[in-house]
Amino acid sequence: MRLKLPFLLAWTAILIGTGCTSGAGRPPQNAALALPAAPDAPAVGNPVHKYIDHVVVIIQENRSFENFFAGYPGANAPMQGKAGKETVRLHEITFDGPDLEHSWRSSLADWDNGKMDGFYLFGKRNRGHQAYAYVKRSQVKPYWMMAKQYVLADAMFPTEFGGSFTGHLTLVAGTDDLTPNRAEVDIPSGFPYDCDAVPGTTSSYVTPNRIVHPFVGPFPCFDQFATMADVLDAGHVSWKYYATMLKGAGMWEPFEAIKYVRYGDDWNTNISVPQTNVLSDPQNNQLASVSWVSPSVDDSDHPESRSDHGPSWVASVVNAVGESAYWKSTAIVVLWDDWGGWYDNAPPPQRDYRGLGMRVPCIIISPYARKNYVSHTTYEFGSVLKFIEEAFELPNIGPTEKGYTDARAHSLSDAFDFTQQPRAFVPIKSKYGLGTFLREPPSDKPVDTQ
Repeated sequence: MRLKLPFLLAWTAILIGTGCTSGAGRPPQNAALALPAAPDAPAVGNPVHKYIDHVVVIIQENRSFENFFAGYPGANAPMQGKAGKETVRLHEITFDGPDLEHSWRSSLADWDNGKMDGFYLFGKRNRGHQAYAYVKRSQVKPYWMMAKQYVLADAMFPTEFGGSFTGHLTLVAGTDDLTPNRAEVDIPSGFPYDCDAVPGTTSSYVTPNRIVHPFVGPFPCFDQFATMADVLDAGHVSWKYYATMLKGAGMWEPFEAIKYVRYGDDWNTNISVPQTNVLSDPQNNQLASVSWVSPSVDDSDHPESRSDHGPSWVASVVNAVGESAYWKSTAIVVLWDDWGGWYDNAPPPQRDYRGLGMRVPCIIISPYARKNYVSHTTYEFGSVLKFIEEAFELPNIGPTEKGYTDARAHSLSDAFDFTQQPRAFVPIKSKYGLGTFLREPPSDKPVDTQ
């Protein structure tokens, strides 16, 4: 059971200093946590705080909204797209590849200043319109079942243009700013792209003119920005990040790239490995107040894995929580870290020079979630963090003027109806059952390399 600390107590704990949080080497920007603007702070007694005691964020890989939900009733999901001046009918594919380029440069080409017609320029060149595709509906049936039972958000955008590395960072930090005019971009030069990378590894950064400066940035063991770890620790709110391995999980365990977590007390207590622990923790009364769940490669929806396990993996995690005592007080957010190079018709709003990036799917699941509802509210990754802050009456990670996005973002709260009778959980049917993943050996396959 979480400690429902009033907002002012959490604020006071931060003001007292970092002694109440775990870890070493806190970033100088943490001073920004001390004085959050009053309008950004959730109101005491807000319904999210009243009804939601647990938030589970399930992160999958490299799919645009159109690639999984083209043709979904009531959603902004047409069955055709633009390729230059040509209109292209989306074609059906399976999980059997291909892996398209999904970098900063390809996302800007796809976006084409909001025209959304450049997807044919990258990916597998000279192979037709590979990006203009949707996955066979029978293969993503569990996702459609979740959407029809709960809420499908058709306007969720990553914080930044580009691929997985920045996507995962911003899902725990709401920013990846190295300085006020430099944001981390794309992937560092050496695996595993974090504090455990080989010496001499460098990162890249993008500047406000949207020019990428490749591999001249700092070693990817960041202490330049704060994260939700700071805010949750200061508020005495328990959290876990489920990952495939403690060291070497790469971008799929972003806290490995955060210096004050990697070398702090949180590292050995809050990083849970393997990721399949999330399937048993709810039944064992060990679910934290806030959880992030990353997959193995085979369970990730990543096109390169050529595996159809992803929808069943997510269904198993949802079922593990739904069939536990935690269900009545939980919100589950399922989303994808980047668009993977696949076609999408929705031009992302441009909030700053980093993005927003290309639209990804998002499903919101809870006994209080609206039923068979499509939310058209513009969300960004900071919206997930803002919802967590509302649930536990915590301050924002940092101010918008310093690059943090949680204060400016729309909360996910409009996807809920807290006046409705909480619904009993109905298990999500899937091709592969829970036992498939409990028997799954630890994965040593390399994670996404973009």
